[in-house]
Amino acid sequence: MQGRSNPGGTVEFDPALFFKRGSQWSSLIKNFRKVNRFHTDMAYRKFKPDCIFTGQEILENDSVLVAAEDGTIEGLISSDEAGQDVQVISGMISPGFINCHCHLELSHLKGVIPQKTGLTGFVFSVVTQRHYREEEIIEAIARAEDEMLANGIVAVGDICNNIFTLDQKEKNRLFYYNFIEISGWLPVVAASRFEKSRSQYDEFHRLSPAQHQSSMVPHAPYSVSDALWQLLSPHFSNKTITIHNQETSSEDELFKTGGGDLVGMYEQLHVSNPFFQPSGKSSLQTNLPHLILAKNIILVHNTFIKEEDLQYCHHHPGPLFFCLCVNANQYIENALPPLELIRQYGSRIVLGTDSLASNRNLSILDEIKTIMHFFPEVPLVEVLQWATLNGAQALELDHILGSFQAGKKPGIILIENSHGKTIHKDSTVRRLL
Repeated sequence: MQGRSNPGGTVEFDPALFFKRGSQWSSLIKNFRKVNRFHTDMAYRKFKPDCIFTGQEILENDSVLVAAEDGTIEGLISSDEAGQDVQVISGMISPGFINCHCHLELSHLKGVIPQKTGLTGFVFSVVTQRHYREEEIIEAIARAEDEMLANGIVAVGDICNNIFTLDQKEKNRLFYYNFIEISGWLPVVAASRFEKSRSQYDEFHRLSPAQHQSSMVPHAPYSVSDALWQLLSPHFSNKTITIHNQETSSEDELFKTGGGDLVGMYEQLHVSNPFFQPSGKSSLQTNLPHLILAKNIILVHNTFIKEEDLQYCHHHPGPLFFCLCVNANQYIENALPPLELIRQYGSRIVLGTDSLASNRNLSILDEIKTIMHFFPEVPLVEVLQWATLNGAQALELDHILGSFQAGKKPGIILIENSHGKTIHKDSTVRRLL
């Protein structure tokens, strides 16, 4: 303790000097307690990998991640503070991945629908695949959730057109934002479709509020009539809303001219279309105003988005997130979104897997690999943020997921064979906590 010497050589306590340096003593005591706690409390897990992605940056060399046994983050410290029982591992540690767009209920269609048929062919195949038993569908849902857990995913924005996923979600193994999807191109079916979806919304809404959130959302601009928009839009207030956006070039053609492949799809499905009047504008610019009340908006796919649409989005008053599902885009349309253009506008980007009907697996790491392959100029740290913190923000889960901030419980995953700050085709992922 600070003091002053008297003529006899002893040290007297100097209150003025103590209080003057009180903040320094407080900091030293705090650091002592922190180091002492990590040295003595065996309940903590301490990980020292090659590098740590925090949710926003990549730390190398001397950093140690400390977490409680239940996965709650205590902090990031240097190895000389960590004490004993530090687990030295090879690879990169990251918060758990966020899958912002999935159709878990379509898991039974894995490998059933041919690749590269185009969106209209894909939608027609999904709509006409009605011959599966409920038991098969539910078993496929359970296997798909197991797959996501094994692939380091901790939260999912899941599209729901029925309640087949309800029992699996009641197990609370993952966080879910349940998007109760509504479609109905014919104005005459608007009221019945809305009431059916509201009933399904009530079923999902009763799930644990700590683990689940729900909202009623439109499927896509080409499947929601003006009458259905009028019923649905008031329910967007203070909710995260998602919509499939510009997944095919014919979507813009429909709204600009009234023609294109989507008109042919309506004819295949025996859907009459005389009521529709094209706006002369892109699909996005025609329909984004319907979403003005939403808290967050997730635009999914964006495969054929144009610069004028990104300029238009730049003036939208609320948070917009652009969800990329690159493996599904290749599976269905053999195309990729204009990622560099989307980035140029400072867009908030998140990642999704789409469904097993349109993807080989449900792996955010595989989505990252595809992005890094086709867009190698994008920094890995940026793509990892799309897969973690940005996704948590989009699904309103950033208070607990997405980054290694003290007090959060984001899941701790290890990306192996990452070779420093690079992800390769042979990189794998596993859950640590």
